[in-house]
Amino acid sequence: MRTIAIVNQKGGCGKTTVAINLASALAEADRKTLLVDMDPQSHCAVGLAVPEEQIEQSIYDILISYSRNEPLKLSEILWEISENLELAPASIDLSAFEQQMAGVPERECCLQKVLDSVGNEYDSVIIDCPPAVGLLTFNALRAATDVIVPVETGYFSLHGLSKQLETLSILCRRCDQHVNVRVLASMYDIRTKMAREILGELRSHFDDKMFKTTVNFNTKLKEATSFGQPICEYDPASRGHADFKSLAREVVSTQAKEPRRQIVESLTDQLEAITATADELLEQAKPRIQEIPTSKPEPARSEALKPEKPDLARTDAKLSDYYGANQVNDAIAFVTLYPRAKAVQVAGDFNNWQPSKTPLEKVGESGVWQTSVKLTPGRYRYRLVVDGQWQQDPYNETTELNPFGGHNSVVEVK
Repeated sequence: MRTIAIVNQKGGCGKTTVAINLASALAEADRKTLLVDMDPQSHCAVGLAVPEEQIEQSIYDILISYSRNEPLKLSEILWEISENLELAPASIDLSAFEQQMAGVPERECCLQKVLDSVGNEYDSVIIDCPPAVGLLTFNALRAATDVIVPVETGYFSLHGLSKQLETLSILCRRCDQHVNVRVLASMYDIRTKMAREILGELRSHFDDKMFKTTVNFNTKLKEATSFGQPICEYDPASRGHADFKSLAREVVSTQAKEPRRQIVESLTDQLEAITATADELLEQAKPRIQEIPTSKPEPARSEALKPEKPDLARTDAKLSDYYGANQVNDAIAFVTLYPRAKAVQVAGDFNNWQPSKTPLEKVGESGVWQTSVKLTPGRYRYRLVVDGQWQQDPYNETTELNPFGGHNSVVEVK
């Protein structure tokens, strides 16, 4: 039985999306698959339309029962998602697991014991880990035969990779099991220069430690999650489905060949070179968004008094490498790419959800749209309105469910 932990300490890298859709793709390939959610946020259940109010017992109850030597059967908590796919859901109770297990012998082995009890019933187990280092993550890694680290093809994701490798190194000193650790490029947007260059550098430095498959940026994947479906059900003809079918084939064909310590040390040795290259890329790609005006200037009384306007043509190419919502001093710069759009607006807490109050301006002819809004420190929810269609910001990974079954994008002003 292959047990694959999906791990990254950086939130918003598509970890749960990878877990759900890889598990579904393996099940679609006629492999009996178990998806285990070890994240207290229980996003796997949300992404598979399992009603939270109907989850009476979760993986927390199973883990606790094993620690008390009164094991419950895993089958008592499972939800059948499809013919070959079952889900062991999480619950908020998992957030107290570490405190409750303090002082318990072999507390890092609880999940391993649970999975050992069903070792003959599944071909594959996918574990969605929480975005934090702690006992839950160590349980997942201790039980795993394989580790997949999803990495968004952006500069800051490399820092998350560095932390993840450090976590794996810590575990190496505590156990001698063999694990196949591989990096997966996720949320790859071929349209941006930085994504292309970062992917090239990752492939150059990681070589055989990286999946050949790349999970491309795909709005259908986010739509599928909001509808509680894996991509194979929501849109079988989509690029996202093709990517995960390819990933599943590659996962099945790979086997653990090297000791975990060797792999982790090999990756760690190469990380400094990747980060140094990424520093250079960041300097090249970082746009001069400070030049974006936060409000339209007052009409000048004479030409000599008119404020100098930013050279938008000069910053056009660089803005395309810095999409999303980014803080610039006391303002948030909204930058996005919609080449075919006739109008782009933003609606959120800051304008009483009235998109007409905050239109974005088109920059040149490249399809980049931008605006800047002064905001006081706080947490703001918003959505983009593109030609009248409301949608979450595809370049902002921080989201939360809204009352209408969709997702709002979230930005924090410090």
